[in-house]
Amino acid sequence: MNLSQTLVEAVAAIRRGFLTPLELVDSCLERIEQLEPAVSAWVTVEAEAAREQAEQMTRALDVGVEAGPLYGIPIGIKDIVDVVGMPTRAGSPLTSDQPASADATVVTRLREAGAIILGKTVTTPFACFDPPPTRNPWNEACTPGGSSSGSAAALAVGMCTAAIGTQTGGSITRPASYCGVAGLKPTFGRVSRQGIVPVSFHLDHVGTMARSIADCGVMLDVIAGPDPAGPACSNRPPLQWQPNTLPRIAPLRMGVLRPYFFDVADAETVELVETAIDKLEAAGGRRVELPLPEGFDRVLAMHRRIMACEAADYHRRQFGAPRDGYPPLLSALIEEGLAVAVSDYQEALVHQLGFHHAVERSLAEVDVLVVPATPTAAPDRSTTGDPSFNAPWSYAGVPTAAIPCGLTAAGLPVSLQLIGRPWDEAHLLDAAYWCERELAFDAVPPLLTQGAETG
Repeated sequence: MNLSQTLVEAVAAIRRGFLTPLELVDSCLERIEQLEPAVSAWVTVEAEAAREQAEQMTRALDVGVEAGPLYGIPIGIKDIVDVVGMPTRAGSPLTSDQPASADATVVTRLREAGAIILGKTVTTPFACFDPPPTRNPWNEACTPGGSSSGSAAALAVGMCTAAIGTQTGGSITRPASYCGVAGLKPTFGRVSRQGIVPVSFHLDHVGTMARSIADCGVMLDVIAGPDPAGPACSNRPPLQWQPNTLPRIAPLRMGVLRPYFFDVADAETVELVETAIDKLEAAGGRRVELPLPEGFDRVLAMHRRIMACEAADYHRRQFGAPRDGYPPLLSALIEEGLAVAVSDYQEALVHQLGFHHAVERSLAEVDVLVVPATPTAAPDRSTTGDPSFNAPWSYAGVPTAAIPCGLTAAGLPVSLQLIGRPWDEAHLLDAAYWCERELAFDAVPPLLTQGAETG
């Protein structure tokens, strides 16, 4: 697979006869065979089924089949999402190895659009904090981030063309940033969570990951929309966004949140993000310095409280003594949640609603808010990284986009995080698409040029 080829370009090449679904799937499977021993991005790869479907789709093109928006595109699915015929292990031995009997709504919609499901990508235990076996393709000693670890790592080295991730704190944005790919977390409730193992009812989001923000937008257009069976799923219509070669935002008003984010981030991250903002400003963007939204000082504590309470509620029946099968960080989260009083939980929900409105007010005079995606580049594999730059926006339920903007001296990617207005992903995508084009990040992981090393 040519890593410079995006999902949008692959779809166009398939429709014009320059590329077949079988060729695309085979290139992904070859990359998996070559690099999976070094990266450990996959729980399950259904190679035979994917090739068979790709062969059928290739033959169908010869008789003029009507191709959907993702026709022939190989997708990785985070392993908390049900895929019929595959177990949903959620990164834990506590789950059943019985295959799922039905697809999650997002998988159904991907298939209807013509996507080919390659398999299930690695996640952290129950999509929480304990590190996964996956390695970062930019440096195998570093974490790929959690909890959509396998999805981000697989994308970075061309094992799939796009992937599904989920985010409760920072599990789309952070791994996307650490692995140098694009990530899109939509508005809370924009995408159905039916058929997905939950972490937190009031915080879980389903989103997309790919090698460009336009690819993420096309994917979101497919999976978004009403679902009566989806918990907290909105009745708002699908997104209907397509990339446009002409700028639809001029000039882009960037609301830079300097307090906290630029204070906490390390010097190298700040320098790379400042350079990116300067470049966007030179290209016609307009920087507006803004204070933090009202109530920000309590956001991380209240986010943690809601997440702990709702994770504890989900695991309550299975979480006994001894704690066999529960890793230490997840155990601590559940124990914390079990100890929270109902009144304190209710206080957090009230604060969450107030912060949502505060973020809306911050966005009233700008197109997007702009902050670093993470405080640092990817740390070592003893952690999944710091979600504190992402959790506020999951808590507020507003959409975010992550796009890589540079490399550290150690050769690790750093990303820009754009925050948009609720339910206005189209505007956020337009902004991110313009930023991505101006920043023109084109580096690839050294693993692709140095060859895979197992260990």
